[in-house]
Amino acid sequence: MANHSQLGFQDASSPIMEELVEFHDHALMVALAICSLVLYLLTLMLMEKLSSNTVDAQEVELIWTILPAIVLILLALPSLQILYMMDEIDEPDLTLKAIGHQWYWTYEYTDFKDLSFDSYMIPTTDLPQGHFRLLEVDHRIVVPMESPIRVIVTADDVLHSWAVPTLGIKTDAIPGRLNQTSFITTRPGIFYGQCSEICGANHSYMPIVVESTPLKHFEAWSTLLSS
Repeated sequence: MANHSQLGFQDASSPIMEELVEFHDHALMVALAICSLVLYLLTLMLMEKLSSNTVDAQEVELIWTILPAIVLILLALPSLQILYMMDEIDEPDLTLKAIGHQWYWTYEYTDFKDLSFDSYMIPTTDLPQGHFRLLEVDHRIVVPMESPIRVIVTADDVLHSWAVPTLGIKTDAIPGRLNQTSFITTRPGIFYGQCSEICGANHSYMPIVVESTPLKHFEAWSTLLSS
């Protein structure tokens, strides 16, 4: 859950988000090294007298041609690795279908015979004390902890986007098309997200709440809801 004056990411709750945060820190260190080097060279050139060494220096030209290529490789390799990890979906334990509407979500647990529900934002006037305004819903998604979850995302009317930052997920919901993503929650908790595609007047009133629980609690919840 994000808070005021927060400068970094939310705490990662999935392996993919942990990798994204680590890559972000890695890229920032590379950028810091480049900025420090450029600042040092600019300061040096301003303080030193110009000489013929700065006019014809083939070694320096060779270095500043090869060095950027090395930097790009250092950024591209981990980036491609994370990209392939995000697209990899291997034998999920549970499949969840998310359908975007104006302006609520419908969820279907396709592994169960009859387990589906609509998820609406709770109005501020009906919000229980201690709950988050514009983020709480009347029906949360409940998933088992440490289990691969596949999410199939689509829309019924206009473009939407199913996004939960702490899980590292953002998938577009497009009418007539099925997009899929996956995640694994590494700890129990309640994770908040919102529709991240402008979809009309009430775009900001389409929150997403994912509740991660131990497997036995999920089984009890699913039995109660489907009965």
